[in-house]
Amino acid sequence: MTHLARPHSIPGRVARPLLALALSVAAGAALAQAPATTVVDNPYGVSALWAQSDLVTKTVLAILALMSAGSWYVIVTKLIEQGRIGGHAKAATRDFWAAGTVQAGAGQLDQRSPFRFIAEAGLEASQRHSGLHARVDFADWVDLSLHRATERVQRRLAGGLSLLATVGSTSPFVGLFGTVWGIYHALTAIGLAGQASIDKVAGPVGEALIMTAIGLAVAVPAVLGYNWLLRRNTAVIDEVRDFSGELHSVLLGSGAAAA
Repeated sequence: MTHLARPHSIPGRVARPLLALALSVAAGAALAQAPATTVVDNPYGVSALWAQSDLVTKTVLAILALMSAGSWYVIVTKLIEQGRIGGHAKAATRDFWAAGTVQAGAGQLDQRSPFRFIAEAGLEASQRHSGLHARVDFADWVDLSLHRATERVQRRLAGGLSLLATVGSTSPFVGLFGTVWGIYHALTAIGLAGQASIDKVAGPVGEALIMTAIGLAVAVPAVLGYNWLLRRNTAVIDEVRDFSGELHSVLLGSGAAAA
């Protein structure tokens, strides 16, 4: 006797694997769309400090930012200037002293070279030794002119260092003012809340600590840059003074005809 298969048995065996496959695909798609990690914004960071702070705190932050930008500008520009003067010193050693006259040697130097400025000051002094200037001894007159030119070069080299000294000495106090202001906000929050809960104190105290850190971050590079540039300026000005002294001897040995 032949048994006939039930008509719903084959479709049932096919439907179950298809249903399982559809569920697995849907689960995979859901996992792919879900983020791998949950990013939580820091409510006590610098961006939150700027967004939630009052006018006083923003003013302090702006002042510290200007101090930092100014100090870094001075450091970079002074390093470039000192390097350029070092190149001028090598050129003066190579070209100036090999020339036949002071005027010819000065003409071989760069227009921006402080050594050319000093050489031209010596030439001008030797040519202006007349009238009332003639009553001054020629050696003293030339020495005075070269000393005056050297001092001008030194003042130009020292330009901007006062800004670094000012930033290095005052930025910690500016940051300290922001710290005091943040602590004042913390105490105000405690007074309004009636209790020193962490959620009332964490924001203002974090603001105070950030202001202290920013003040120190501005002051330290300014102080280090000031000391470093001051040492480099000393080496550069020594080369300028050596050149001025040798030029003084040349002008005295040859007289006004040396030009």
